[in-house]
Amino acid sequence: MVKEKKTATRSAISDVVTRDYTIHLHKAIHGRSFKKRAPHAVKAIKTFAKKHMGTVDVRLDPQLNKEIWKQGVRNVPHRMRIRLSRKRNDEEDAKEKLYTYVTYVPVTSFKGLQTSIVED
Repeated sequence: MVKEKKTATRSAISDVVTRDYTIHLHKAIHGRSFKKRAPHAVKAIKTFAKKHMGTVDVRLDPQLNKEIWKQGVRNVPHRMRIRLSRKRNDEEDAKEKLYTYVTYVPVTSFKGLQTSIVED
């Protein structure tokens, strides 16, 4: 017998959420040639955001970009604490209803940090 699939419709209001993640960039850029490390770290953050937030449209904060590139193209930080915010797209001719905005969260230590939901 074939089980019937439930198709639940979700409202856009419940889809708007903000979470803090720690991303291990060293795994993503390990073995990458020096001149491609920082650009690949940016791509890794975008794919991480697509996977965890489920949106195709991912936008990076300029401050996050500065933090990635702060030590140069070769010396990307091993870990970063980032805030992923799924927001409603208010543009008239938008293809997607939601987009993800990624910002940098400064922390002193990564020890004991877990994924947490941020209340706005």
